[in-house]
Amino acid sequence: MASALAMLCLSIPALSMEDEDPIIMTINGKPIQRSEFEYSYNKNNGEDVIDHKTVEEYVELFVKYKRKVEAALDAQYDTLTSYRKEFRQYRDQQVAPTLINDNDVEAEAQRIYKSTKERIGPDGLVNPQHILIRVGQNDTEEAKNTAEQRADSIYNAIVAGANFDNLAISLSQDPGSARRGGDIGWIQHGQTLPKFDDVIFALKDGEVSKPVLTEVGYHIIKVKGRKQLEPYDSLRTDIYNFIEKRGIREALAKNRMKAIAESKGISEEQVMDNRADSISSIDADMKYLIQEYHDGLLLFEISNREVWEKAAKDEAGLEKFFKKNRKKYAWDEPRFKGIAYRTRDVEDVEAVKKSVKGKDFADWAQILRTTFNNDSVLKIRVEKGIFKKGDNGLVDRNEFGVADAKVKEVKDFPNTATYGKMIKAPETYSDVKALVVADYQEAKEQEWVKTLESRYPVEINYEVLKTVKPKEK
Repeated sequence: MASALAMLCLSIPALSMEDEDPIIMTINGKPIQRSEFEYSYNKNNGEDVIDHKTVEEYVELFVKYKRKVEAALDAQYDTLTSYRKEFRQYRDQQVAPTLINDNDVEAEAQRIYKSTKERIGPDGLVNPQHILIRVGQNDTEEAKNTAEQRADSIYNAIVAGANFDNLAISLSQDPGSARRGGDIGWIQHGQTLPKFDDVIFALKDGEVSKPVLTEVGYHIIKVKGRKQLEPYDSLRTDIYNFIEKRGIREALAKNRMKAIAESKGISEEQVMDNRADSISSIDADMKYLIQEYHDGLLLFEISNREVWEKAAKDEAGLEKFFKKNRKKYAWDEPRFKGIAYRTRDVEDVEAVKKSVKGKDFADWAQILRTTFNNDSVLKIRVEKGIFKKGDNGLVDRNEFGVADAKVKEVKDFPNTATYGKMIKAPETYSDVKALVVADYQEAKEQEWVKTLESRYPVEINYEVLKTVKPKEK
C-alpha cells in the first residue's frame, strides 16, 4: 500500500508558483506574472471606465507603462530623496493600519470608556439650561447694575410662572444655547466655569437658581436632568466613530511601529519596509497596490522631466511646432487680441494706450501693473487676452460692433475702453499656447515612446495572455 501511494505521488507533478501564476511577459528581461497584469487590467477597466479595453488592447498600454518605469529605474529616479519620501508616505498609509487589529481597537475603545467614566465621577452628568445676561470686564458700574436688575427681573418672572424656554429664546445673550431654549447639553464636572459648575451640581432636577455672577455675566440656571454614563455596549458605536474621526486608529498604529522599532533595535523606516514585504508575500492586492504606487510615482517623475515640463519650457521648439502645424490652429472667425479696461480717471484712458503701444503683447500686463496699479490704490481694471465674439461684453460692443452687448458697470471705474487689434489667425504660438503645448507634449511623448521600444525589448506569452480573467461585473 505504501509503495502504491509512493508511485501515485511520483506520477503527479508538483505545482510550482510559476504553474499557479505563470509569466505573462518579460520586459527588458524582467518577468511579469499574470497576477500583476490581471490586477492592473481589472483596476483600470472597472464599471466606471468609459473607454473600456479588451485584454489584448490593454497589453499595449501596459507595456508602454512598464517601459517608462524601466527608463526611470535606469535613470535612478527611485534613489531621489523626494521620490523615496513620497513613495513611503503613500505606501505607509496602506501598510500602517495592518500593524494593529480589531482587538487593539476594541481595547482602546474600552480604555476611552473607562477613562471617561472615571473622569465623570460619581456625580455623573447634568443637563443644564441657562439664560445669560452678559457683563463685560470693562463695563461701567451703571451697566453692571442694569444687568443685575435685568437678571433679577427674569428670575422673578420665572418664579411667577413664566416659561423658562421661551424667556431663554427671547432674552438670553448666549446665542448658541438661546435658540435651544437655553439647553447646554449633557456636561460633567470641569466642563464649564467654576461658579456655574458649583451651582448645576448643587441644584435638584427642575430647580431654578437665583442669578449667578461669573466671569461672563449673570446666569439664571435650571437643571433639566441627571444621569450616569450609559453602559459601554450602548456607547460602543459612538466611541468607534470618535476613534475614526480623531485619527486614534492611526495613532495606535504609529505607537505600535515605534514600539516594534525600539524592541528590535531598528529604525521605524525598517519596520515599515519589513511589514510591507510581509503583507505583500501573502496579499497579492496589497503587493500590487504598493507596486502601483512605486511605478506610478516613477512614471510621473520621468514623464515630467522628459516630456511635460521639458516641452512646456521649449520656447523655440513650441514656435517651430506651431509654424509647422499652423493650419491646425486656424480660427473660423477673427479674434480681438488686446485689452478691455476701465479707469477711475478719464485721462488714464489714453494713458493706458500710450503705455503699451509698440510693446510686446506678452509684456502688457506687467507694464500696466507697474504703471497704474503699483500702490494700494488701483487706477485701472484690465482684462487681457485673445477674445472671440461673446467672451467679453466690452469687446463685443467696441470691436465686434454688437449693438446690444451687455457691458457691466464697475463701481468707481466709470471709463471704459479697448485697445488692440483684430487678427484673422494666431500670429505666434503664444496666441494658442495651451493647445500648442498640449500637442507638442503629445508629439514629444510619441518620440520618446519610440526610443523606449528599441531600448527595452518585450516578449509576450500569448498562451498565458489567453488565460487572463477579467473581473466579473
